[in-house]
Amino acid sequence: MRAAVLTRFGAPLAVREVPDPEAGGGEVLVEVLAACVAPYAAEVFGGTRNYSLVPPVVPGVGGVGRIVHVGPDATRLRVGDLVWCDSTVRSRDDALTPDIALQGWSSRGEGGARLARYLHDGSFAELMRVPTENVFPLPAAAGDDPARWAALTVHAISYGGLLAGKLEAGETLLVSGATGNLGSSAVAVALAMGAGRVIAPGRNQAALGLLADRFGPRLRPVPLTGDEATDRAAMSAAAGGPIDMVIDLLPPSAPSSASRAAAMTVREYGRVVLMGGVGMLGGDDLALPYPWIMRNSVTVRGQWMYPRTANAGIIRLLASGTLDLAPERVRSFGIDAVNDAIAYAAAHAGPFDRTSLIPSAG
Repeated sequence: MRAAVLTRFGAPLAVREVPDPEAGGGEVLVEVLAACVAPYAAEVFGGTRNYSLVPPVVPGVGGVGRIVHVGPDATRLRVGDLVWCDSTVRSRDDALTPDIALQGWSSRGEGGARLARYLHDGSFAELMRVPTENVFPLPAAAGDDPARWAALTVHAISYGGLLAGKLEAGETLLVSGATGNLGSSAVAVALAMGAGRVIAPGRNQAALGLLADRFGPRLRPVPLTGDEATDRAAMSAAAGGPIDMVIDLLPPSAPSSASRAAAMTVREYGRVVLMGGVGMLGGDDLALPYPWIMRNSVTVRGQWMYPRTANAGIIRLLASGTLDLAPERVRSFGIDAVNDAIAYAAAHAGPFDRTSLIPSAG
């Protein structure tokens, strides 16, 4: 099969023939129809994000595909099924604290590294070997535009964070990092889940305008100044009432002060979910005040990726049309243009800009 291979950090991906993967028991072999190219992929492949990929490796985080082979333990999946392949692989020998790896992308700890050595390659290839439990049926409509449905890579993450914070219909949510690729997904998913209003702070006026135009009065944009106290007051005022939950999806380049300003707008007994990259490349700690957390009974929770059941939930939202993919701007590239796709994704990292790789296309 043909695949895009990261031979070393800092080098362009090389498109070459590699052996077809072979699925064993508990695994599924999938023909990859479309894979999302993350806006920060160039940072991963360049080595600046310090992800635990071990070259040579076929990268790629999840994808839409069609089943070529199923193992003997599969009871529902069939050859020819259109499916979503979730990259979040968990060890099967510890139900309480399973090790985690993102297939073809990253891992956590030594246990996660062992998983990543076994399930080494991701979705930037014509075929991918995936654990059976990571494969989810898609509606037939997804087959008409798999490149658009590859946005599941993004929407599943934001949906998982909202589930972690137990967002309820009618609540007010603040999305820290709302003008980014992932943060804007959280805005759309939260409104699809029934959020009463969403506070969207950011410095990018054009992106704030795009969000306001798409979502109307339930979306409250807040231009940020960079002054922590001023921005906190503006976010609180925009809510017009208590903020029930804050989800932080800011990138590693953002200062911890921006995360703190957003988090401290939450009401008494409110919830804060930390899901971004702040601090991953150094910088100050978040430093939320102990007395504020304790006296206001605030829940602060970290969340990496999402539970397995979130895949089924986000697919239901998309299949029903409650979460609409139609407004998203999708640009697709064949596998020979994989490095062009990576550069394009980096230059188009705003709200609802998607870049997809079509491995079967040259």
